[in-house]
Amino acid sequence: MEYRKLGRTDLTVSALCLGTMTFGSQNTEAEAFAQMDMALDRGINLFDNAEMYPIPPRAETKHRCETIMGNWFAARKGARDKVMIATKVVGRSSQTWLREDGHEPRLTARDINEAIDGSLKRLKTDYVDLYQVHWPDRPVTQFGSNPTVFTVPDRPADETPIAESLDALGALVKAGKVRHIGVSNESTWGVMKWLAASDPLPRIVSIQNAYSLVNRSFEVNLAEACLREDVSLLAYSALAQGYLTGKYRDGALPPGARKTLFDRLKRYEGPGAVEQNDRYLALAEAHGLDPAQMAIAFAVSRPFMTSVILGATSTAQLQTCLAAADITLSPELLEAIDTLHRTHGNVSP
Repeated sequence: MEYRKLGRTDLTVSALCLGTMTFGSQNTEAEAFAQMDMALDRGINLFDNAEMYPIPPRAETKHRCETIMGNWFAARKGARDKVMIATKVVGRSSQTWLREDGHEPRLTARDINEAIDGSLKRLKTDYVDLYQVHWPDRPVTQFGSNPTVFTVPDRPADETPIAESLDALGALVKAGKVRHIGVSNESTWGVMKWLAASDPLPRIVSIQNAYSLVNRSFEVNLAEACLREDVSLLAYSALAQGYLTGKYRDGALPPGARKTLFDRLKRYEGPGAVEQNDRYLALAEAHGLDPAQMAIAFAVSRPFMTSVILGATSTAQLQTCLAAADITLSPELLEAIDTLHRTHGNVSP
């Protein structure tokens, strides 16, 4: 396993990260334990979580991922010293069931403090290594909602300023509850605003955004900003929620798959997505590669990539994904991938 520097910290994280958003929904606790055991055994030292996981978010399943991970740490003596925990606080949301008094979450000190205390309790730890803002407090185009023509989102009267949120997060670092902070589903403007507000407050060390063969929008502006400012990319959805594995090819709906169970993958089903997915699947076949491994290996190979988050619902799937760490794509294949991207673009932003 390769390890890469996390932002401007003294930490190095594995080039592959274990995602946990299926724990407690598609995966039982025993299955989740098996995945975490396998990941640790293969050298993964970063596990990603969130207060609202599992996905899809529901009141009846809230917090289960953190609870399961906490139970694993309690059962695996010494594992906490080997694993860095990344978890998240939600941004502006209508999910009132996430807060004890039922108010709509915002990135205020009140919400951030309630969220971190709950996460620490469920994770059975005194601190988290990376605490991330799951999405901004302000309305932004995200989660596949990118419009064809840019429109300026409404600016709510109760928008929490970034500096105010950062002040609350800085207090958590000072108190020892959080080692480092990061953002997620953020824009270039947002990243630069977080950085501008960071003196003398803590500096964001990472950004967790979507990145895949069918969504390379990170490259447009964010890659330059993050490279120059040493903000590490932790990429999610490298497999486009499973579409780049081929399991949904020709309209297939495998038992237990996310689309089969929840049918909420619209972000990866826009105009041209089916055709572009098929092109990448055919390209992998032509080069004798497993399509999932090709997609992950491509993401890992990017110069702005720090860690690619893996999401699996079985140890067999996880084993396949982990094997991507040993794959190097040829210059010819990388050129073919770039040609497909230049001619068909980001079909699943």
